[in-house]
Amino acid sequence: MAQSQPVTHLAFIRASNGRSAELGARLRDLLVPSLQTPGCLSFNVQRSQADADLWLLTGSWCDQQAMSGYFASPTLDLFGELVQAQVVASLDLHTFGAG
Repeated sequence: MAQSQPVTHLAFIRASNGRSAELGARLRDLLVPSLQTPGCLSFNVQRSQADADLWLLTGSWCDQQAMSGYFASPTLDLFGELVQAQVVASLDLHTFGAG
C-alpha cells in the first residue's frame, strides 16, 4: 500500500477594484473552519506587501484525499459567493506534493 504524502495548495486571489478589505475579511473567516477540517496541517491568509489587491491563501494537508475533501466542502461555497458578488477579480490555484 502506498504511503500518503502531505500536499499543499496555494491560491492567489485578486480583489476587484475597491474590494480588497472586504475580500480579506471574508478570507480570514475561513481560518478557523479550515484549521478544524480533518487532515488540515496548516492554513494561512496573507496580503501582498507590493499589491494591496492580491491575497494568498495557503493550506497544507496530510494527504490528497483530505485536501480534495476540503475543496468539496460547504466551507468553500464562500468562493462562489465572492465571485457572484464581484469581490474576486481572479483566482489562480496551484497544488503541490512531494516530488
